[in-house]
Amino acid sequence: MEASSPSTPTPFSTLIRTASHEQHTEAENSSFMSDLLSGRLGVPAYRRYTEQLWFVYRALEGASGTLAQDPVAGPFIRPELARTAELERDLAHLGGPSWSAGLEPLPATAAYADRIRQCARDWPAGYVAHHYTRYLGDLSGGQIIRGTAEKTWGFDRKGDGVRFYVFEDIGNPAAFKREYRELLDALPVDDLEKQRVIDECKRAFALNSAVFQELGAQFPLSA
Repeated sequence: MEASSPSTPTPFSTLIRTASHEQHTEAENSSFMSDLLSGRLGVPAYRRYTEQLWFVYRALEGASGTLAQDPVAGPFIRPELARTAELERDLAHLGGPSWSAGLEPLPATAAYADRIRQCARDWPAGYVAHHYTRYLGDLSGGQIIRGTAEKTWGFDRKGDGVRFYVFEDIGNPAAFKREYRELLDALPVDDLEKQRVIDECKRAFALNSAVFQELGAQFPLSA
């Protein structure tokens, strides 16, 4: 049997996905998301969830202009990913033209958005962790939510109400995700900083789970 050759380093995109798998699974399997995806919750719960996403993505995308030229975060700022306008179109469909009147984030959502803004301001590599957990999730599991919403509540396919999940300017999502992971692999930071990014990725999933927990408290299934 031949001696094994020196192992090649594990790509950072693989490390970050593997390290955050437990937190990712916990968020996906929250009672609120499980109830939503099973169709046991109605449009009001879906609307409330979409409202929380609006606060999160305003924080993410509000930093795009500032970070576009940053050597660490800049390569990830892609206009075809932007979701705020689509969220606002969905919310207008769900809540009418005055959908934003008096709208406030849940406490967990406010904490989540605040953390994103803090990273965007002070720590671009940490911002990348939040960017990764949100947008790659939208391109993957988010499509399951879109399918459920269309089937359960009768939204037009890829139409108003689910436009958040439709990336019209990304013709090949699989190729886009592959390119995104290559950017992660090339992240111009040292190993210690990469570990901090992994930890922030876990934190992002925990912040997301806290939002689901508060949404679940607002929309408990009757016994």
